[in-house]
Amino acid sequence: MAVDAGGHSPYQDSLGAAETTGRPRGPRRLVGPASVPGMVQLHQAVPIVERQHALIEELRARAPRFVRGTDLATRTGTTVRTVERDLARLTEAGVPVRVRRGPGGGYRINTRASLPPLTFTPGEVSALIASLVAVGPYVSATAQTALGKLLAALAGEDA
Repeated sequence: MAVDAGGHSPYQDSLGAAETTGRPRGPRRLVGPASVPGMVQLHQAVPIVERQHALIEELRARAPRFVRGTDLATRTGTTVRTVERDLARLTEAGVPVRVRRGPGGGYRINTRASLPPLTFTPGEVSALIASLVAVGPYVSATAQTALGKLLAALAGEDA
């Protein structure tokens, strides 16, 4: 692992060295070298993204009803704890997931049935395309059509 003259790894800032260095803490990196504690390698992150996409789609399909964690775990082939962790990550990222505890509870997503027209810069479209390609646009029909629309928009074609 590379270190600077002070013996610090270039990844330490994202792992909390801000307290010792006095530098502001940056966003926590989730993907990186396996040698750094807490980091996930890209080949490990892709299944997480696929699972989170499946959770969003499952919640969206059943909206506005609440879906039990056990049902989501069964649908995604994981445990309830994994569903809880994935939904916590999505909530932290700003996905509007509601949680209701107790009988009749579960998870629900607050989304619209359709979106208003959105305007993206070419750079934003490029970032979305790169993200879809990294995950694999053939994971779902939704991802495939989204990629097609973004590519057409970037090329100046009608989608």
